[in-house]
Amino acid sequence: MKWVEAVVHTTTIGSDLISEELMMLGATGTEIIDRTDVPDPRKAGVYWELYDPKMLEEMPEDVLVKGWFELNEQTPDVISNVKQRLNELKNDEFIDFGTLELDMQNVADEDWSENWKKYYKPFRIGSHLVVKPTWEPYEAQVDDLIIELDPGMAFGTGTHETTNMCMQLLEKHLQDGMRVMDVGTGSGILAIAAARLGAKDILAIDIDPSAVKVAIENVELNGVKEQVRVVVGDLCKSEAMPCDLAVANIVADAICMLAGPLTRHLEKDRLLICSGIIREREQDVMNAATEAGYTLFDRIEKGEWVALALKNEGK
Repeated sequence: MKWVEAVVHTTTIGSDLISEELMMLGATGTEIIDRTDVPDPRKAGVYWELYDPKMLEEMPEDVLVKGWFELNEQTPDVISNVKQRLNELKNDEFIDFGTLELDMQNVADEDWSENWKKYYKPFRIGSHLVVKPTWEPYEAQVDDLIIELDPGMAFGTGTHETTNMCMQLLEKHLQDGMRVMDVGTGSGILAIAAARLGAKDILAIDIDPSAVKVAIENVELNGVKEQVRVVVGDLCKSEAMPCDLAVANIVADAICMLAGPLTRHLEKDRLLICSGIIREREQDVMNAATEAGYTLFDRIEKGEWVALALKNEGK
């Protein structure tokens, strides 16, 4: 089995919480490396002769939290979740988490950013959607709606529970001719799925220019650029459009923040499909959604993750 090592730069006070976050996001184990754990030789009662004098000198200035993740087809999505969660924690008003810089390396000393592809095979989601990696052969069946995908390092391979559940809800609730906004599009997989399912006008937004580049390539690869427009931006500060359905596979805090602004673009009685929600944060999302004028219309869960379809009741 191959493993990817994620190394987060943090502080002593933040290290235990970062360790817990990595475990919740799928790490099989963690390790904390902290200079303060090494006894100070200047203090009375410390038997420094029991320690290598170079130990303290060679330890990093930052506190490091290492987490190990299994290398498989979900690796890019899992690492994207880690990055998104670290970005959330940077805004914490009560705890100094430090820089929260993330380093990645492969414990087996292989190129993990390419090696995971060997585990990524064509697979079906729902009744008709089929995600096919660009490098894998697949013999289409009758009524298959095929999504050709090379996600690169952008979030959205379709294998992660959050993306998978969004696609299930799209297949269930999207109707022909709908206008759709995909907020935080990542690889573009949900926007392409919406096009395959009959949406006529789709705006895909992501704040990350690298993700937008990947999404544009996948949109062109699937021949849906007439239906899907991909832009760099923040929904609260940039381009948007009136829509009959919105989908946001991001993180709980971002959904809470965007639920209100989205009501300005989402038609009354239409649905916001959202995921990226750890079960412990579901009630926070529902509280924000209720305050913004949504009611719960549909819900599914897989593992530790929840996806919601919220109806915009209007205020």
